[in-house]
Amino acid sequence: MAQKVTQTQPEMFVQETETVILHCTYDTSNSDYYLFWYKQPPSREMILIIRQEVYRQDNATNNRFSVNFQKGNKSFSLKISDSRLEDAAMYFCVLAGAQ
Repeated sequence: MAQKVTQTQPEMFVQETETVILHCTYDTSNSDYYLFWYKQPPSREMILIIRQEVYRQDNATNNRFSVNFQKGNKSFSLKISDSRLEDAAMYFCVLAGAQ
């Protein structure tokens, strides 16, 4: 099945304690899928931040991280509240079909 994820946001510079929203859109012909946000700090390890199930009605949250999942618009934004130095990283939106 065809799948596509798009992140068009450029590099961002953020002050500590600020709130940041990262945007992601996707397209899939699969009706059963999961969406993930990962971060890759300078150490190059990939760290899972948050996971959203397509059938879940409420938006996933994980401490200072939350998502705005809009199934109809096929958008999946990540909100980072109270930014910290350890949030400095590359962020990746990932779409995976259920097995």
